[in-house]
Amino acid sequence: MADFCVLAPAKINLHLEVLGLRPDGFHELAMVMQSIDLADRLWLRPSADGQISLRCDQPELPTDGTNLIVRAAELLRARSGLVELGAELVLEKRIPIGAGLAGGSSNGAAALVGLNALWGLGFRADALHAMAAELGSDMPFCLDGGTQFCFGRGERLEPLELEAPLKLALLLVKHPQVSVSTPWAYGRFQALRGDFYLQGEGEFEQRRQALRQGPLSQALLRGLVRGAPLPPLRNDLQAVVEAEVESVRQGLALLRQEQQPLVEQPLAVAMSGSGPSLFALFPSLEQAQAAHGALADELEQGDFGAWCCSFSSRGVSLEG
Repeated sequence: MADFCVLAPAKINLHLEVLGLRPDGFHELAMVMQSIDLADRLWLRPSADGQISLRCDQPELPTDGTNLIVRAAELLRARSGLVELGAELVLEKRIPIGAGLAGGSSNGAAALVGLNALWGLGFRADALHAMAAELGSDMPFCLDGGTQFCFGRGERLEPLELEAPLKLALLLVKHPQVSVSTPWAYGRFQALRGDFYLQGEGEFEQRRQALRQGPLSQALLRGLVRGAPLPPLRNDLQAVVEAEVESVRQGLALLRQEQQPLVEQPLAVAMSGSGPSLFALFPSLEQAQAAHGALADELEQGDFGAWCCSFSSRGVSLEG
């Protein structure tokens, strides 16, 4: 038996806006991220040999030093100054690989939380967030989860002060043979839209404030009162990816029900992150499951994997 188990949830983007270029060469972003209950599990136990080893139930996933779990473990050990620490880690993978759902980042965040507890290091939340930001732009969000504004590269978090946790559900689809390179998506967007980039912190902050006060944020803060419409979701990368990736075009057409309207119409349909995962939002899990059933034949014909999930109010967490 493992000594610890950490739950590592996926996320979707309810809003992804590319504002411009930062001085460090990264893109300045304004996003709303949302945790969902599709999650991996990371099992941890101490190792007496001082080695950090990782195994995964999906053999196609690298388990060497390129994996964020291993990188997080090595960084945490280095910051502790206790070079003799070791751990055996086993990843139970449920989030599809290369899906734009921050699975790798969530796994890395799970390693920080789990090993901090396993090794009894006592690092505070702010120290873990600083390490997470070094390792990946999505990783700080994955530590906290819930519903948050994410600015900068994605590492600057501002929780939305919701009256109650959002109870929306989604039908998530992804073609198992298709992945999208995040650097390619941003590079392609820059090539097409770079002339319209904002310039400087003043203009960036204006757009952040517009998002904080905009219709999506207000709808989320109100808790999406039953029957109230959801404003259109924005993902600046979607048009770029949709134009050049056939499975994304096909999947969006299916979820939009362009050929065969369903009884339960989704509140919104969008791509998450840089893709290729796509989602349709519904007021309840039962409605998402009904849509899944109605689209089952077409999803199978298109070779799409599909998951029905609910929104979650938490990020990575120790189980038990």
